[in-house]
Amino acid sequence: MGLFVGVDVGGTKVLAAEVDATGAVARTARRSTPGRRVDVRLLEAALTEAVEEVAAGREVDGVGLAAAGFVDAAGERVMFAPHLPWRGEEVRRRLTDLWGVPVALDNDANCTARAELRYGAARDARDVLVVTMGTGIGGAVVLGGRVHRGRNGMAGEFGHMQVVPDGRACECGGRGCWEQYSSGNALVRHARARLGHEPTLLEELCSGDPDLLVGPMVTAAAEDGDLVARGAFASVGEWLGVGLANLVAAFDPELVVIGGGVSAAGDRLLEPARTALARSLVGGGHRTVPPVVRARFGPEAGAVGAADLARDSLA
Repeated sequence: MGLFVGVDVGGTKVLAAEVDATGAVARTARRSTPGRRVDVRLLEAALTEAVEEVAAGREVDGVGLAAAGFVDAAGERVMFAPHLPWRGEEVRRRLTDLWGVPVALDNDANCTARAELRYGAARDARDVLVVTMGTGIGGAVVLGGRVHRGRNGMAGEFGHMQVVPDGRACECGGRGCWEQYSSGNALVRHARARLGHEPTLLEELCSGDPDLLVGPMVTAAAEDGDLVARGAFASVGEWLGVGLANLVAAFDPELVVIGGGVSAAGDRLLEPARTALARSLVGGGHRTVPPVVRARFGPEAGAVGAADLARDSLA
């Protein structure tokens, strides 16, 4: 069977997972991502620690890397990553040399699409849009049952579509990008803005310090009925639906799959998105609006797809 590890490298965390040939996750390890303004060796050290923890002294047959960034068509380099320090680095070669095992590389949303197509929510689907919501927004386009990577390997970078002209500044260097209004960062920003203005459980969870407030706290508070947290999800979900309406108009998919860490909120996020999609989609009353569903593997989908990519690359 062999030991294959998938590593999902996001803007705030690294998730490594041992994944078997059926897509089942046997063991995981997490590390914090050191940020985008650090030496790439600090990021590589975090990846190494996570892989070694999952391997637990066993020989690894291959590692797949799901990177939150623009991966070239050859699957060799991360050309640009808004939330990570990679800028044109030969990531696949560097990590192959560092670890002494075969490494496969792709964009994190493409890996999520791969997992959901083979084992998850998009099985048997032909035309699918995949949107991953974490620190930012990633995306993948599935046409005819295959991930469409585009001329440069960078198709699906939906998070940096401009939805508000001259809007909020984005880590990519642009302004008004979709992920500034619908992402983990946007969720936390919305909640922080309400602290001190109305009663909220979030004050207790972050000890009154807005800088300590993180996405899982907002999710937990929303589940407990906190109105500020629920309002944050309503805002982020509505913006998600508005962006999806543009994508559905362009690609006319049969299904939309939402993955990434923010998707853990389930219908708390997806219901306002579905409502906004139906309302905003051109000709929505005269067409079939595609279902919007959560990725089967949730926040682990990128790691599952990355391990599957590594396994296939050695087949």
